[in-house]
Amino acid sequence: MTVKKGDWVRIHRVILTPDQRAPQVPDDTKQVPLEMWVKGFADQEANIGDEISVTTITGRKEVGKIVELEPTYHHSFGNFVPEILTIGVTLKEILFGGDADER
Repeated sequence: MTVKKGDWVRIHRVILTPDQRAPQVPDDTKQVPLEMWVKGFADQEANIGDEISVTTITGRKEVGKIVELEPTYHHSFGNFVPEILTIGVTLKEILFGGDADER
């Protein structure tokens, strides 16, 4: 997939390899690289997987491999929790006594 100059992309770069990590870092952290993902505007034409420079929305320049064109958010607030559904009703009953005060 071709990325044009000015397209909104997400890049990835390894900042530190596991052997470059600080000695005081916890053991499980030392075993993985320190990675960076940044979104920005492509500074030149390239293809997914190519190394490219981007300009972030704040004007910062970063370099990395293109991993996504026109990235979007893929997060949620987790799975449905039935207990949360009734919190408001239960709280009103506790604070205001339910329908008894509705005269």
